[in-house]
Amino acid sequence: MCGRYALGLRATFIRHRLRENGMPVDDAPEDDEVRESYNFAPGYNGLVYRADTPPSGADVHQRAHAVGGNNQRESDEVVSDADEDVEKETKRSAADTPYEVKYKLQAMKWGLIPFWTKRDPGYGSLMKTINARDDSLASKGGMWNTMKKTKRCIILAQGFYEWLKKDGGKTKIPHFVKRKDGKLMCFAGLWDCVQYEGREDRLWTYTIITTDPNKQLGFLHDRMPVILDNGSDDIKTWLDTGRTEWTQELQSLLKPYSGELEIYPVNQAVGKVGNNSPDFIVPLDSSENKSNIANFFGNAKVKSPKRDAKQETSNHESKIIKEEEQSTSDVARSEDNAPMPTAPAAASTKKREAEFEADYKPSKQVKLEDTAAEVIKESKTTPLKASSTRKLRSATSNGSATKTSKDKGQVSTGSQKITSFFSK
Repeated sequence: MCGRYALGLRATFIRHRLRENGMPVDDAPEDDEVRESYNFAPGYNGLVYRADTPPSGADVHQRAHAVGGNNQRESDEVVSDADEDVEKETKRSAADTPYEVKYKLQAMKWGLIPFWTKRDPGYGSLMKTINARDDSLASKGGMWNTMKKTKRCIILAQGFYEWLKKDGGKTKIPHFVKRKDGKLMCFAGLWDCVQYEGREDRLWTYTIITTDPNKQLGFLHDRMPVILDNGSDDIKTWLDTGRTEWTQELQSLLKPYSGELEIYPVNQAVGKVGNNSPDFIVPLDSSENKSNIANFFGNAKVKSPKRDAKQETSNHESKIIKEEEQSTSDVARSEDNAPMPTAPAAASTKKREAEFEADYKPSKQVKLEDTAAEVIKESKTTPLKASSTRKLRSATSNGSATKTSKDKGQVSTGSQKITSFFSK
C-alpha cells in the first residue's frame, strides 16, 4: 500500500525537473496551491501530472475522429449538462482543428471521489480510495472502469513511507523508500472530478495504484506503489489520450519497480499526522550522529499544519487533520478496506537537498542549525535538563485516537463496490 509519502518540493521546481527529463509541462499551479510536506497524508493537495483533458476525462478530439462525432457514452457514465455542452462544441470543430496533446501539473486531493457522488462522503470513505490495486483494474467493469480508460495520471513524490512491524505488530518502525539515483518518484495513478449537488465548484481527486512488492521491499510490506521511470515510454503509454480502452498493454505497466531502491529507518515522529520536518527523510542513524542538542531539538521541534499561516485559512484541511489524528496502525489498514476485484541512506538533510538541485530551499521548514544555536543561547539562563523532558506531540493532537470501523466491530470484506460507500 501507500498511506504516506514525502513531497517537500515547490511546484515550480518540479516543473523544471520534469522538463529536464523529457516530460513537457504546459501549465502548472502556483506554489501555494500544493501542500509541501515531508509527511504527506490522505486528504492533502498533491501534485498530479496528466494530459490536459476535460473533466469528463474522455479525449473528445480523438473520440470524435474515431466514432465520427457520435455522442454515445458508456452506460456507466453520468456527465453534467455543462460537460455535455463542452464536448458537443469540441466535437463540432474536431474534424477541422489540428489536435496536439498538452500536459499539465495540477493540484488534486489525495483520496479519489467518483464523479457520480452527490455529497461529500467524509474522511472514512476517502481513506478507502487512496489506493487502487492493480488486480482490481484487471477485472472487467467495477469501480475503476471509467477512470482506468480515460483518467490516468502520474503522482509525484520524493519517496514514500512504510512501517516495519515487530513483536507481533506492537512495535512499528517507520522506513523511508526512495529511488537510489535520487530522482523523483512517478507513481501511476487515476484521477476524477466531481461536482456535488448544489455546488458550483469542482473537486479534483486522485488515487495511487499499488502492486506486489519487488525483492528489496518484500521484507517491509506486501504492497508497493507502481513506479514508472521519468520520461520513459511507459509514462507516454500510460498518459496516451488515444488509448480510451483498457488493454493488456496498459495492465502490463502495473508491475513491481525494477530499479534500485534505498530503504532505511527514519524518525518515529513521522508516524503522527500533522508533524512535518525535512529530518523525516534522513536516515535515523545519520541524525543520531549529530550533537545532542541539535539532534533533540531537530527532531522534537517539527512543524504542525496548525501552525502554518496558509493552512489556518483552510477550514476544510483543518477538519481533515483532526480526523486523521490516529495511530500508524490505523493508516496501515487503508488498502485492506479498499474494494477488491470481484473475481478470481544520506548523511544529512543538507546532502538530501543537494540531490534535488542547489537552488532548492524548502519553504517554511525548520532549520536545524538555527534552532540548535537558539537553544545554546537560551541554555545560559535555562537548564537544558528541564527542556529535555518535553514530549513530542503534534499541535493538532487532542490526546485521543480516531476510532476506525474495526474498533466498532465492523469488518470490511474489501469487496464492496464504490457506489456502496459513495451513495446518496
